[in-house]
Amino acid sequence: MEFVKRLQESIEKHVDHNVLCINGVFYTYQDFALEISKIRLAITTEIEDSEKLIGLVTNDDLLTYASIIALWLEGKAYVPVNPEVPFERNAKVFELTETKYVLDSSDNSVYKDYRVIASKGIVDTEINLTPKQFSGDQLAYILFTSGTTGLPKGVPITFDNVQALVGAIDVESTFNLIPSDRCLQMFELTFDFSVVTYLFPLLSGSCMYTIPKGAIKYFYIFKLINEEKLTVLTMVPSIINYLRPYFGEINAPDVRYCSFGGGALHSDIAKEWSDCLPNCKIFNYYGPTEFTVYSGFYPYHKNTDTKSHNGIIAIGTPQQDTLYLVVDENNEEVVIGETGELCLGGPQITPGYWKNEERNAQSFFMKNENGKSVRYYKTGDLCLKDEEGDFLYVGRADFQVKIRGYRVELAEIEFHAKFKSEQKVNMVALDITNALGNAELGLAIESEEFDSEYIFDYMKIKMPSYMIPMHVRFIKEFPHSINGKIDRKELRKHFNIN
Repeated sequence: MEFVKRLQESIEKHVDHNVLCINGVFYTYQDFALEISKIRLAITTEIEDSEKLIGLVTNDDLLTYASIIALWLEGKAYVPVNPEVPFERNAKVFELTETKYVLDSSDNSVYKDYRVIASKGIVDTEINLTPKQFSGDQLAYILFTSGTTGLPKGVPITFDNVQALVGAIDVESTFNLIPSDRCLQMFELTFDFSVVTYLFPLLSGSCMYTIPKGAIKYFYIFKLINEEKLTVLTMVPSIINYLRPYFGEINAPDVRYCSFGGGALHSDIAKEWSDCLPNCKIFNYYGPTEFTVYSGFYPYHKNTDTKSHNGIIAIGTPQQDTLYLVVDENNEEVVIGETGELCLGGPQITPGYWKNEERNAQSFFMKNENGKSVRYYKTGDLCLKDEEGDFLYVGRADFQVKIRGYRVELAEIEFHAKFKSEQKVNMVALDITNALGNAELGLAIESEEFDSEYIFDYMKIKMPSYMIPMHVRFIKEFPHSINGKIDRKELRKHFNIN
């Protein structure tokens, strides 16, 4: 597998460079190579070759990252679980994947019912980074996301999928990491964005800077930008909302690239943020876990490339070998300028949800194109394609609600509320069910309470009455998922309607 071979070559070439900075402590690629080799020897000694899915406890340490590479060199997949998540849920992940072995760098592992390989304290061995020969259709990892049935939903990704991602990023001339780059790695390793924030620095001999568990993410990122002079930032957009009060203190000429993904990037804050990064190229990436992290991007520039819809920056065009298709409810392509569900096809598409044929039937379909049958994934994202070929993000299909029989896009409400607000704060529109079972609209504002009447007066001249929120809640700090996304389900609990 080409990218695994390239990892070997990069680690061997950059032995004197730093690979990771964890809580202020630096580790070299030489340190990394030794830990990979030690863990790899333990894998080959203790795990049968037939066992391909290996559990991984995602601690913020050198050993956890080394475990991923050690497994890949052996052609095995990692099944990550976050030690801060309830044990019962992690055990369910291992049950669904029939995982027997767990790599764990914790001082004391809680996974007593599994065959634990304690990666701390493994005896030294000679460095061995030569990858085994294995097929690209073998799995590289399985990530689990929340499922509507209460069970976590598994997304398996193959080595071929990852290779296609690497190939697509490689051909983008506007993005090229170098060994001297200092890269932010803010993502928990159970989140798909983490794959690009560790994989591409490793392929380039760059250094990654992680966020310690328990640290306030936005504050720690602010510190890293200022003190460590980071050059590459990959973030979810919600982070810069929290950094916004500090924009006046941020002048980061060292930052070369800043990539966003995992949420809507709003045009107003994108412009303010770009003022903090005078020498930076900004990319708004798009892509779900089911399509191996990235599927395409829009190169944002505050003066020349600001295309948006309802205040949300465009998601641009698909990357190499990726197909975008906007369809109606019958999976038929809609005309240019019409909103539909975005579907993705190409070599990065997952083989399908893990042991979930019902969900697979709902989420994937085949379409004949130019005499070839193409498999597509239905993203659940509403988009439209403009006359210039750029794709614009409209909103989530599940954020489009029916109010008094009218179809309402929650993102449009948020756009008008934020546009008029004198306070630059987060605002989220929600559909709330009242005591009679009818849907009503609520607006959550992340702020101390202020007079918002003028915002609602403005919305009344911009939108029909059924789109005006009937309920408003001021919340000092929005709840977030572990991956940094606003937790709408938790937000709804602040609206008790009788």
